[in-house]
Amino acid sequence: AGAPVATALASGAAIAGAMLEREACRVGAALQGDDLDVARRAVARLVGRRTDMLDATEVTRAVIETVAENTVDAVTATLFWATVGGSPGALVHRAVNTMDAMVGHRTDRHERFGWASARLDDAMNWLPARLTVAAVVIAAPSRATDVWRTVRRDAGKHPSPNGGVVEAAFAASLGVRLGGTNVYEGVAEDRGELGDGRAPVAHDVGRAVALARRVTLVFAVGGIVAERGVRRARGASLGRSRRRD
Repeated sequence: AGAPVATALASGAAIAGAMLEREACRVGAALQGDDLDVARRAVARLVGRRTDMLDATEVTRAVIETVAENTVDAVTATLFWATVGGSPGALVHRAVNTMDAMVGHRTDRHERFGWASARLDDAMNWLPARLTVAAVVIAAPSRATDVWRTVRRDAGKHPSPNGGVVEAAFAASLGVRLGGTNVYEGVAEDRGELGDGRAPVAHDVGRAVALARRVTLVFAVGGIVAERGVRRARGASLGRSRRRD
């Protein structure tokens, strides 16, 4: 019983999904109240891009994109590594992800030191990001065809090997268009256009949060089933070994 408890504690300490949801809803509420200045300041706590000149559509896009990407970074990838490696797996993932957030940016100061953490974070999130796409399909089955098509077509336009995958999946599931040009430390970066739906509006923030919740539930259930399957397989293997002895 100790290992599952340790895994649960480590996962609970590591997963930042509740905080992400709370901050995203704060931005959504400001947008719905037509308070663009508050929305800009609130979304600045969630994203690295320049936000003070964004219009309401761009603020909405920013918050939906960060909900999508951080659903992997802060939730599903940690659940995946907790399932695979128990509490050490969960905590190692959070350590790598935190290091990437702190020094993984492409700046002169962190170019060499941050490169390794950024690449390791990409590697650890590669499979969880793609499993998250499958979870999006399960969470929104009526949009399954659009999700798969959009991910295959658009994910490669994004500079992140994992961010593009999950943002494209969220865009297709929500029926909105994400991606575009962001400004980071005075430098404009084209992140491609993800999805072919309409421009996102304020109420789509709540829809994105609700989708992230469903995806988390699907992922958690899948992790429990996988963990039990591994235990049964190990138990059966041990039983056969003892009979042979």
